[in-house]
Order: sequence, then structure tokens, then C-alpha cells
Amino acid sequence: MGTIVKLEGERRAVAPLIAARDGLKAWLTQHAYPLWWRMGADRACGGFHDALALNGEPIAGDKRARVQARQAICYALAPDLGWGGPSAQATAHGLDFLIRRHRRADGLYRSRVAADGEAIGDDVDLYDQAFVLFALAAAKRPGDDRPLEAAEAVLARLVPHPLGGFRDFGGEALRANPNMHLLEAALAWIEAGGGPVWRAIAGGQARLAMDRLIDVDSGALSEFFDSDWRAPVSAAKRQVEPGHQFEWAWLLMRWSLIDGDAAALAAALRLIELAQRCGVDPARGVAIDALDGALAPRQMGARLWPQTERLKAAVLAGRITGDAGCWAMAADSAATLTRYLAVPTPGLWRDRLKADGAFIEEAAPASSFYHIVMAILELDRHAAFAPEGDST
Repeated sequence: MGTIVKLEGERRAVAPLIAARDGLKAWLTQHAYPLWWRMGADRACGGFHDALALNGEPIAGDKRARVQARQAICYALAPDLGWGGPSAQATAHGLDFLIRRHRRADGLYRSRVAADGEAIGDDVDLYDQAFVLFALAAAKRPGDDRPLEAAEAVLARLVPHPLGGFRDFGGEALRANPNMHLLEAALAWIEAGGGPVWRAIAGGQARLAMDRLIDVDSGALSEFFDSDWRAPVSAAKRQVEPGHQFEWAWLLMRWSLIDGDAAALAAALRLIELAQRCGVDPARGVAIDALDGALAPRQMGARLWPQTERLKAAVLAGRITGDAGCWAMAADSAATLTRYLAVPTPGLWRDRLKADGAFIEEAAPASSFYHIVMAILELDRHAAFAPEGDST
């Protein structure tokens, strides 16, 4: 297979990813996991705080279901990444609060509660349900069927769309993003041995992306659709997020490895090429936040999470294809990620880079921890297969 991704310059060194992996794992196990357990866990009221100030102090406020789910996922994966701390206790701390405080009587999970856990509304979001499903899969252990039973209760309340995917709760407009995370949750349940229903969901979500979400002309995957999965006709009204091109690509590659779906792999590699070509600012070396439907920059800021998705997509594509350009992109992405983690309090991060290259000084959002953990985990799984030396 020819090179699908080219970085700036005729030749670029493929930095050994072992060193990058080791540095990121050390940051995670020595600083981030201990800090977010020590300061991010709310031992007075339960659950995890939504953010930590850059000095490590908790930011008091409402608690979101997606944060509780994501923190549970992070700590459930901690042993795989070498953390010797109380991962089971930390996982249960987030998951128990999620179930006790966010779960409604109908089995769905309300999006937000007050800092003390009291309900402040009953709104539900498909995006949050996807992360609940993922967290339950991450927490599944042999012989314990309670996470699967809780997941099946959520699944029973989701509303399939006749053209593929699932409807949002309330309103007719449809979004790609929560459906992407439902694919991620289904893949997690396949790995956890959840049964054939999850394989069917994963296959359906992959087909949704290929048949409905990816524009035939531009090759880009849009974010927002009408009630029949039609993107806006006007390119100016379409939103294309480079981070989600990379993230969908990573998930489609994972599905292709499970199912042998060659079309999913081909679609994933095209998304990576498009996102790298149109969505990465060479001056700052970052994946930017958004493009329009004509693939012109719309939002030149660069949040942390698109950098993690670029790393995940690049390293898995490198492993699958052996493509030196993918490995070079992985090395570049790993170096970029470390820039966001360079803060005075080790274990925290800066979340938003401005168009002028300066970071916004603000609290570190807990929601980004999941993106970082998943990227380091993917790097850890595949870094040893990176080639040494130069790549054309």
C-alpha cells in the first residue's frame, strides 16, 4: 500500500514511539492517575469533580453524567497501563455515583446533577447514554452480570432510526457524534463478551457512517443532519471536525479488524488522509477544531481532544498498513500531545490552544482525561511495531 499520509518536507524522521509511549505512561501513572483520584474524587458528596484548577484544586459545581462515566472508564483501564493504585475503588467511586444519582426510574441517565448529587432536571442526551454503556462495559468482570443488565436497560430505551443509527432524545435533528460513541460502546461490549446484540449494533453504526454520514463528493463526515440523515446542502452550513474524522477512522479500523470489513478500513484511511490534509495547521502542528463543508478552516482553535484522536488513528493505521507516513504522523501527534500536558502541576493539562499559538489559561476539564487515557492506551498497544529510522 502506498503512503496515505504525507507530512511537511520531503523526508521526516520517524521518532521512536517507544520513548514517547514511556514518557506518556510515566506522566499518567506517576502524576495524572494519582492526582485525579486524590483531588478529582469528591469524597464528601461522591463522584468526580468536573474540573481541577491548574494548581490542582477542585472546581465546585454541577456534575455531568459523561464525566462520571469517563472517569470510571479511565480508572477501569488503569491496570492495563501500569497504575498500581486503587483502580477498582476509583472505578466504583464514579460508577456508583453515576448509577445512584444520574439514573432515572426508566433506566436512562440524566445529564446533570448538583454538586451534592441532587437532581436538578431530568434531561437525557444520547451522547451521555453512550458513555454510560461504555463505562458499564469497562467495569464488566467475569461472573458479574450486573453491568450487562444495566446496559441492556439503557439499550432498551434507545430509539433506532429507520435509516440507521439512533435518534436523539427530543427534536428531529440528528447528530453524528453520539452515534459515533455508541459505536465505541458497542466495540467495548464486544471486547467484554456482551453478546451478539453488540456486534449487530457496531456493524449498524459502521454502515451508518459509510452510507449516511460521509459526503460522497467531499469524502468528509459531517456533524449535523436533518431527520432523514441529510446534511445541509450549503457547504457554509455544514460542519466538519478534523478530530471526529480521526476518531471515526479509529473506530472503523477497529470494526474492520473484528469483522473483516474491507470497506470500513478503506473509509477509515480516506478519513485520515482528508483530516491530515485539510484539518492540521502546519504552522502550529495541531489538528484544528472545525472546517466547513468545502473543507476550509472554520474554527482555528485547537482543543486537546482532536490531538489525541489524531494519535489514535495514526498509530492504529500504522499498525494495520505498515505505512511509514502513518507512523510519522503518530510521532508528530505524540509530540503535540505532550505540549498540552506541560503545566506547572503534573497530571493536569491545558485544553484549548488559540489561533495565535497561545494556550488559554483555565481549569483542566475532567472530560479530557478519557481522551488522553485512550490515546496513551492505543500508543502502548502498538508503539513497539513502529519502524526505526527515516521515512520518505
